[in-house]
Amino acid sequence: MNSFGRLFRVHILGESHGHCAGIVIDGCPAGLPLDAADFVTDIERRKGGLQKGTTPRKEDDLPEFKSGLFNGHTTGAPVTILFANNNTRSGDYEKQRAVPRPGHADFTAHAKYGGYEDFRGGGHFSGRLTVALVAAGVIAKKLLAGITVESTILEVGGETDIEKGLQKAIDAKDSIGGIVECTVKGLPVGLGEHFFDSVESLISHAVFAIPAIRGIEFGTGFAAARMFGTDHNDAITDAAGTTATNHSGGVVGGITNGNPLVFRIAVKPTSSTPKEQHTWNRETGNIESFSVKGRHDLCIALRVPVVLEAVTAMVLADLMLLEQKLSRVNPVQPS
Repeated sequence: MNSFGRLFRVHILGESHGHCAGIVIDGCPAGLPLDAADFVTDIERRKGGLQKGTTPRKEDDLPEFKSGLFNGHTTGAPVTILFANNNTRSGDYEKQRAVPRPGHADFTAHAKYGGYEDFRGGGHFSGRLTVALVAAGVIAKKLLAGITVESTILEVGGETDIEKGLQKAIDAKDSIGGIVECTVKGLPVGLGEHFFDSVESLISHAVFAIPAIRGIEFGTGFAAARMFGTDHNDAITDAAGTTATNHSGGVVGGITNGNPLVFRIAVKPTSSTPKEQHTWNRETGNIESFSVKGRHDLCIALRVPVVLEAVTAMVLADLMLLEQKLSRVNPVQPS
């Protein structure tokens, strides 16, 4: 439901226009030096309003540590971090209550929870909660000392020129999607299991927790279906497992092989778009035209890279603990 992981286990909470969004991390090793300054860079990367095509909603997003931290170090107890919601405009959503937005969770949430769900800003189904995922990623990245996790936007609206892709959406007065790639370097050989706990399975599970993700591919991905086996196979060149190519994306048999882990995700266009659409009105029973008001991203993909890094780091930190490659006490010595 709202929890993920086995040893490094995260539980997400909050709503878009509720009191806060937050994360509880159980199993975080004790002795990790941590303070608010550690979160600044990644939290700023996730914020809207800082670049063209993102929502004008601005939140301070200062982490409030509620448990698991003492004298500047994690204690080994669950770490609780909250982010207050201060810049909300819930009135924007009152008129939309009767008309579930196409592509959004309005209809399914109402059906599942019988109308008791918090519908303001998407409630618990909002991208606002990714601030909590980013916070968990900050801690996970710090645990993964010597391992780098980096994501980049490859294209927006089918254009490798990001500005050109955004302009297509602006000209159409609509939203647009994109593709983001993640690369992880420095991983040891042996993380992951065959079948259900493969590295690809676990990362995919976490990745699809990010709102708006529609697809994922590792290494050559779907292009592998058009290749010969001799072209796709990665020749091993030394005892460390280094390969001449990396069509597998760093994972073979569900287990990391020591080469860079590479995968890409498809991000759908924002469902809340100002362009007129048609949807069913639950009060009248009629199909009506409407447009979405409020503050929304033109292109969600612009803010996804840091979130993608976060969920990837969460998975890898959990796998490193499972393989006993991370200590449960003082895993990262202070510099």
